[in-house]
Amino acid sequence: MAYIDYYRTLGINKDATQAEIKKAYRKLARKYHPDLHPNDESAKAKFQEINEANEVLSDPEKRKKYDEYGEHWKYAEEMKSRTRQGTYEAEGGFNRENWDEGSFVDFDDFLEQLLGHRGFKRANNRQRGEDYQATMEVTLREAAQTHKRIIQVNGHDLRITIPAGIADGQRIRLRQQGGKGVNGGEAGDLYITFKIVEDPQFTRQGDDLYTNVVIDLKSALLGGETIIETLTGKIKLKITPIVQPGNKVRLKGKGFPRYKREGEYGDLIVTYQLKLPTAITDELKREISKL
Repeated sequence: MAYIDYYRTLGINKDATQAEIKKAYRKLARKYHPDLHPNDESAKAKFQEINEANEVLSDPEKRKKYDEYGEHWKYAEEMKSRTRQGTYEAEGGFNRENWDEGSFVDFDDFLEQLLGHRGFKRANNRQRGEDYQATMEVTLREAAQTHKRIIQVNGHDLRITIPAGIADGQRIRLRQQGGKGVNGGEAGDLYITFKIVEDPQFTRQGDDLYTNVVIDLKSALLGGETIIETLTGKIKLKITPIVQPGNKVRLKGKGFPRYKREGEYGDLIVTYQLKLPTAITDELKREISKL
């Protein structure tokens, strides 16, 4: 078995204090965190090594066993127990009489027979692949319709379908599209978190959309029509007389599509904003005075 130097993994000396271990771990964990390297296998492997090293060295009891037994520290108690018995027997193993605590034993041979005796298969343990995390930016208008995107995973292009109505911060899971399994284990999953980019015209709240429309003084007083934009195109909006600035009108079914509920939409809420003349003529003054 290859010796794993946890001290070297964290870049510290063997006499490092717990504070130094903690500091080294945090620095390396930030550097190699999977969220910063979603498709980098080497970074993920390094992150796992860092976590393993920290788990052992940050625990004084585990660290003591590791310093004495190396990567075999997990079996330290059983080794001591069998040593004190004076005899070690295992299927296909050896039988040594009067084996005292100072006797030499090859740890690799010991573990091979010990683990074999327990019915374990070290080299053939199936391990599930690592889950990947990714973030994908989508515009509001893109999120309003089902469309396909390509994301690169493990050096390969993966074509995915994004359903209409996806929300900001929503996360979807793609089964077995993450890291590869070990010894025949199944692949991990890919989790994609969506970030909806702000739109200059529409604000989204749930499945409802909000927008503003500017009308002139005449339309505000007498009513009329204006053209407004929706996600599916332009429509005519009828303005009722005597509209106050800030008044709102709700247009049913003109909002955002509901996630995975085909044919269902939220509403579009339109807020009126009044545009006043930039200059006042004498005639306009007289008309205003009459009002």
